[in-house]
Amino acid sequence: MSTVAFPSAEADPQTSAGNAARPTVIRNAQDVSRIVSAGAAKGSNARIVIAIALGGVFLDAYDLTSLAYGIKDIARQFSLSPVQVGFVSSAITFGAILGALFGGYLTDRIGRYRVFMADMLFFVVAAIAAGLAPNAWVLGGARFLMGFGVGLDLPVAMAFLAEFSRVAGKGNKAASVAAWCPAWYAATSTCYLLILGLYAILPEHQLGWLWRLTLAFGAVPAIAIILVRSRYISESPVWAANQGDLEEAARILKRSYGIDTVVERSATPQKAPRAASWRNYGVLFNATYRRRTILAAVIGSASSFGYNAIIFGLPVIITSFFQQGPLTTIVAALALNLAFAFVGGLIGVRTAPTVGAWKMTVLGHALQFASLIGLALIGKPGSGALVVVAILLLGGYLFGQGFGPGSHSMTYASLSYPTSLRGIGVGFNQTLVRSASTVSLFLFPVLAAAFGTKVFWLIAIAPLTSLLVLLAIRWEPSGYDIDAEDYAEPGGVTAAR
Repeated sequence: MSTVAFPSAEADPQTSAGNAARPTVIRNAQDVSRIVSAGAAKGSNARIVIAIALGGVFLDAYDLTSLAYGIKDIARQFSLSPVQVGFVSSAITFGAILGALFGGYLTDRIGRYRVFMADMLFFVVAAIAAGLAPNAWVLGGARFLMGFGVGLDLPVAMAFLAEFSRVAGKGNKAASVAAWCPAWYAATSTCYLLILGLYAILPEHQLGWLWRLTLAFGAVPAIAIILVRSRYISESPVWAANQGDLEEAARILKRSYGIDTVVERSATPQKAPRAASWRNYGVLFNATYRRRTILAAVIGSASSFGYNAIIFGLPVIITSFFQQGPLTTIVAALALNLAFAFVGGLIGVRTAPTVGAWKMTVLGHALQFASLIGLALIGKPGSGALVVVAILLLGGYLFGQGFGPGSHSMTYASLSYPTSLRGIGVGFNQTLVRSASTVSLFLFPVLAAAFGTKVFWLIAIAPLTSLLVLLAIRWEPSGYDIDAEDYAEPGGVTAAR
């Protein structure tokens, strides 16, 4: 684990998270960062802020998943070829690529709160437009707009999760960021539950409306988040302090952290955090951050490529490979998400502060690789026993995703960089990840049609690649005070390996 050498402070800003007997003095941005790193006071709104940020992640996952079951109906209704199906499926990730690229910079430049509220509006407009789409071109355009909102949201959501959490102990930064994973799977499961409910109540001749209603429903949670924003959501106190606005940081600490503070600006000059700039994309590859950036990019891209191929192809896999009907397909996809992916995500959150991100990611990728090889060897199962084995192998892949790269791909993307670089870092990572998603979503229908179950051999390359890079770069972000790097003097930070 790395060590951080802090410059000597004039006073310790906080001795415990719950010490509110007298106001805590803050003299600079580093003091604010230390208070946040120590943890919020009991009864504060910090956990609610984290829950709302996870609500944004929920929306991301719901919108990305909502087309998975209905794509066959869309292809039939609009008479689409496999290539056109790939276009409609991948339009959302094309938008996410651009959204992440600009969203990362804007998150660092104008703040977390403004970007978060803007992307909620994207979700509302795009969901309604997608549900009412008269043709594939409008649907693709709406999904592109929706993807732009997803790209904007992830950098800011990860910033909220990291910057409203403590460094060490239960519920630390790594655990809070890893919580994006069960939130994601809760959203995919909600999507399948909604599909199941609509399938049960819609007359058979109106089942063509199922995909439209599913897409349009994405506007509902976005509107709910917009309505509660003014009561609970605030700007990140560390980001505000880094901009030199200690008074605003003090107000946020009182409102969201339940901690009374008094601003007494230090007469001693402090190291100024790095200002937001497009040039910061280059900083991601300097001597301090290069290895972390490479590791986070490989984990995220490999995880996204394999996961999107499996999860978005899950209805197709179950229907085509296992010869099951629509109802069985929906129930099986829902059960796999809840029993394996969601449970795995919860394990990833619980083990983040103790076992760490690196070990869990290695274990997850190893299980995924073994599961995909097993699926490739089985091929199209003919007997009932092989069908059960194949379903369990799919579950094994999702379980490994949940506690491994699913939880910790964002841990690496978010906690490899301090506050001044976090938006840019996550944005760059998500640009690469969404590029991998786009390739995966575009190619899977084509490759599955051409190779059948042999496509699993190709997908297995993704976790194997990430596993090899993890063994070469052993960076552990959990429990490391990454935000202190913004204030450390040259030579004061020893990079963790």
